[in-house]
Amino acid sequence: MAAPTLLRAVRCAPPRPLGAPRGILGTPQGILGSPRGGLGSPRARSSGAAPGDPERTRLSGREQKRKRLRMRSQRERPEKGGEVAPPPPMGWTPEPGLDYEHPLGAGGRKATGVPLPPSYSPRYVEAAWSHWWEGEGFFTPPPSPQNPDGGDPKILSMVLPPPNVTGSLHLGHALGVTLQDVLARWRRMQGWTVLWLPGTDHAGIATQAVVERWLWQRRGLRRQDVPPEQLLEAVWDWRQRHGDQILQQLRALGASLDWSRCTFTMDPAFSGAVTGAFVRLHHSGLIRRDQRLVTWSCALQSALADVEVEWRELSGPTSLRVPGCPQPVTFGVLVTFAYPVEGEDDLEVPVATTRPETTLGDVAVAVNPGDPRYTHLHGRRLRHPITGQLLPLITDPSVEPGRGTGAVKVTPGHSPQDLLLARSHGLPVVTVIGDDGTLCPPDRGWLQGVHRFAARPLVVEALANRGLFRGTQDHPMTLPLCSRSGDVVEYLMKSQWFLRCREMAERAREAVTSGRLQLIPKFHEKNWKTWMDNVGDWCLSRQLCWGHRVPAYWAEPLGGGGGPESPPPGLWVVGATEGSAHEAAARALRCPLQDLRLHRDPDVLDTWFSSALFPFAALGWPHQSPDLGRFYPNSLLVTGSDLLFFWVSRMVMLGLQLTGQLPFAQVLLHSLVRDAHGRKMSKSLGNVIDPRDVIAGATPQELRERLNQRGLDPRELALATDGQRREFPHGIPECGADALRMALCAHNVQGADVRLSVPAILAQRRFCNKVWNALRFVLGTQRPGDRIQDPQQVQVTDWLSRWALSRLAGSAQEASRALAALEPQGALLAVQSFWLRSFCDVYLEASKRRLCVREVRVTLLTCADLGLRLLAPFAPFLTEELWQRLPHPPGAPPTLSHALFPDHAHVAQWRDPRLEADVAAMLEVARAVRGLRDILGLRGARPPVAVLCPAPIPDWLPALGPALQVLAGAGSLELLPPGAEPPVGPGWVGAPAGNGSHVFIGLQGLLEPSAARTQIQSRVLGLQRRLRGIRGTQASGGTPASGEGTPESGEGTQASGGTQASEGTQASGEGTQASEDTPMSSTKYQQVGPLR
Repeated sequence: MAAPTLLRAVRCAPPRPLGAPRGILGTPQGILGSPRGGLGSPRARSSGAAPGDPERTRLSGREQKRKRLRMRSQRERPEKGGEVAPPPPMGWTPEPGLDYEHPLGAGGRKATGVPLPPSYSPRYVEAAWSHWWEGEGFFTPPPSPQNPDGGDPKILSMVLPPPNVTGSLHLGHALGVTLQDVLARWRRMQGWTVLWLPGTDHAGIATQAVVERWLWQRRGLRRQDVPPEQLLEAVWDWRQRHGDQILQQLRALGASLDWSRCTFTMDPAFSGAVTGAFVRLHHSGLIRRDQRLVTWSCALQSALADVEVEWRELSGPTSLRVPGCPQPVTFGVLVTFAYPVEGEDDLEVPVATTRPETTLGDVAVAVNPGDPRYTHLHGRRLRHPITGQLLPLITDPSVEPGRGTGAVKVTPGHSPQDLLLARSHGLPVVTVIGDDGTLCPPDRGWLQGVHRFAARPLVVEALANRGLFRGTQDHPMTLPLCSRSGDVVEYLMKSQWFLRCREMAERAREAVTSGRLQLIPKFHEKNWKTWMDNVGDWCLSRQLCWGHRVPAYWAEPLGGGGGPESPPPGLWVVGATEGSAHEAAARALRCPLQDLRLHRDPDVLDTWFSSALFPFAALGWPHQSPDLGRFYPNSLLVTGSDLLFFWVSRMVMLGLQLTGQLPFAQVLLHSLVRDAHGRKMSKSLGNVIDPRDVIAGATPQELRERLNQRGLDPRELALATDGQRREFPHGIPECGADALRMALCAHNVQGADVRLSVPAILAQRRFCNKVWNALRFVLGTQRPGDRIQDPQQVQVTDWLSRWALSRLAGSAQEASRALAALEPQGALLAVQSFWLRSFCDVYLEASKRRLCVREVRVTLLTCADLGLRLLAPFAPFLTEELWQRLPHPPGAPPTLSHALFPDHAHVAQWRDPRLEADVAAMLEVARAVRGLRDILGLRGARPPVAVLCPAPIPDWLPALGPALQVLAGAGSLELLPPGAEPPVGPGWVGAPAGNGSHVFIGLQGLLEPSAARTQIQSRVLGLQRRLRGIRGTQASGGTPASGEGTPESGEGTQASGGTQASEGTQASGEGTQASEDTPMSSTKYQQVGPLR
């Protein structure tokens, strides 16, 4: 057998600039290999000059800082513009990374017998695990589910909201995927049968728009230049080339999906379900063909779904480019012109509109019956200012007299409001805009075939020539735009298939009000009810080639002529197959089959229609498959709050209508992900990021190359490139999937939008490094024969070991509660708090001198094992890599994914709140001592410590005395009873330690008096300067700039201990213990003797 391949150290790409801050979690040694980490290893900045460096000896600290910033800005000056690039994210240092190069075992399993690398490397850790998990079928539910506690099996079934097959996941998708995976892994580790069903959506209009743009950019072909069959073939080819990208992204995120059941909405079985659903709804009388106004994209020449319309607010005149129009078009302008009154040369009715080009479709002018300005004109007729036709002046109470001139032009062929007005008054409907966006007036006059917006100035000019133009004014407005093409959306009268939703919406509303369907968070229920109360019919037709063809046929007798637009004797019939439709037509028309001719509707169905069937169609519906009976209804749906109406509501309506059951019992509507500035993810802003770029890192050049591959419009590409350069001037560092997942889960996903930044993800990577180093230490302490024990068998008597297990049990209880409440941020907080504040910063540090004690090693192993299980749903790669190396007993599960999650019931015997309170008091004393050490700049010295207690010395203090010495960095430790005289004399200082206790440390021989006096005097002067700056700023009513007159500026933090407090964030792990109760920077000392 060949010898194992050695690890090859490589440089992470992109390189991280030198000089970036490096915390405990960001160093290769971390808390365990460096004397700087943890509560038991005090650290302080050196106040002296480096030996042998005369320049640094001469420069003050502030001058050194300014010089470093100046040199860094010179190195990081961008190529263009001469601007100074912002500093890189904190912790982005050029640390070496590792590639996994050991041979894989059976089934592709990683070699876990080799030593752990010295530092955490995401590439090393995340290699090969997904392939092994999938190959072993760990995420496929067993055929015979069994409940480990007895009784009926517990099942969690979810469907992944199917992303667009030719699209790419961004960080917003990553949030939803991570939340679902956390819940799936948690329930799987609890012994539940879990089905998390993956799938992709064909995304009809989005995919065809991408392919049409690609054909135009690469081949110079438009949609009209390609036959429908060839265009459809091009879409399928595109799907084959790009369709697997999303699946690769999901695997990179560690999604524990059942890949054996992956569904594509254009698969034959799923397409059959879509056809069957349409036929059933038509036979139920809910689907019918009708001529109505629909939202229309002239660029795509198709009807649009509501979700595909973006509304842009315009505050006034705004110039925009519109597809197909040669010149920019100005919107936000109100044009006023006059309608002459028939037979009255001196009478006119002025109207104002933002769409003068639609004047050719006007059929009337409407005024409010109570408007006195037009009372004398009621019943009169007006002459059309362009065509000269006579139009009625109608009265209607819906007209607002205070808006514009009080008179409105009625154009029912291009306005839903005007259509309602026309139908209530029996007016005709005239269409003057064609499918392609050009004008098509009824008389085929001088504007025939002119682009509608190119015709706008021509119409205004014609009005002026006739003396009927009355001026323009600025006008704020909301402009509907097609999200796929950027075209201005039009309303056109079309014959389409519509689904009546009123009855289904009533049942969906009742499901929420009765509590059968739970929306989380609950505030969405109000919007749900409002939407269901006002739901309209759903237009299902789309004029595309990519999608599910409408199973409808126009049937006509042979020799009858006509076609789809002909009146009877032909008719529309619906059938699952052409044969069944043929038979239905024969029965309806009462003629032989051979005498009928069928023409299938060329349109396809709205993508949201097929997506609404996904929860049950992906499980085999309409057939009664085993999966449908076992996993439907689903247990839970997790999706973005922006899809509540476009997708969730339609799944509920169609699920109840077609299956008689709700498709799921709960819906978690998570927040939306925005960038660090609170902006929505947008291609034009350049902040739409592939999760793999965060996981593996990407240089600025790689980011630009990926942006160029998206097929954006040149103008949009230029904006996106500029935005990307500003947002990621140094590229994106390698963060890893686990760090990205935890950064996403650290936010309240049921609250406001999530602001995600690279520094936040890097903080989670530093947490991974801390866990990595902790496990390296634990593994290094084990002796032959040490094995992980069952929690029920772990019995320890050592005070600190009992405390560690009690803290572990409390974290397990809180994690289980939070996950059951669908609050992953609370669970992650509890787990990370245990790892950082209890295990690493306290127990692990205090145990370094007692590794010969078996109880200590047992506790270390138990905390490592169960701590990794608690963390596994959030960081599956890191925990699997480390857990596989622990000394497991025989019969242990092959993967951490199937190990038992430590619920509170399994570890409840360890809880000891009284003991936790005692240790918390001890830690308060340790913090006070460390605060004094940091203030006075004591580095490696261990001063004598005396503790003055306000009451009789508690039992815990002598028992925890050795741990207190280690954690406080103390030399000798003296416990003083109440009433005892505190140590006084030269070189003693003291500080309060909470609960009336005081600590005193001796400085004799440990501190240079002159240096200490100089340091304190410098700090006092710095504080006085900042105080003057604050007073001056308050007097002027401003806010002091960072670093200028603010206590947080960092000046003098060495003496005050502010550095330790500023790093006390949960994610970073540095100084977290200090921030639990009293921050280090708040420690106040009292001098009880002269510094001599």
